[in-house]
Amino acid sequence: MAKKEALRELQSRLAERLQSARLQTDTASWLAVECAGQGVLLPLGQAGEIFPLAALVAVPHTSAWFLGVANLRGRLHGVVDLASFLGLRATAMSDIGREQSRLVAFNPGLEINCALLVDRLAGLRGADQMTRDADDPARPAFAGGRYSDASGRRWQELQLAALASEDAFLRIAR
Repeated sequence: MAKKEALRELQSRLAERLQSARLQTDTASWLAVECAGQGVLLPLGQAGEIFPLAALVAVPHTSAWFLGVANLRGRLHGVVDLASFLGLRATAMSDIGREQSRLVAFNPGLEINCALLVDRLAGLRGADQMTRDADDPARPAFAGGRYSDASGRRWQELQLAALASEDAFLRIAR
């Protein structure tokens, strides 16, 4: 009898949680990262797992921003130095300062085995913490909105789904 009551309580709690999830408004939320001192926002729904910097195997005849491939949980992922790809850093980051670096994989739903090397994680951000700035008409298609936080720091949103289909991003050969 106690098992049936416990099961009913569990079902009741799950139903309440599902109902409250349906009632919540969809608000933007991001993984905030830094690349060459610049703030970048990656949509949580498009970002995947975060990994410490793994051993990379270089791939010959590729662009300088394509660092190679890494085995992340048994799957090979191409690794892109995000700051170099965006033109924020001319050369690949030296080993100095890499202790805070992380690999942010793309969400598996985007169907691209890729991870972005970022200089450091800066936490999670929500739309309630940011103020949207005026859009720059000259921005690339994968660049989302520009935002400022309460301290005045500027952040650039990157749409990973759009980045995953960007020709320049997919063309890794030199």
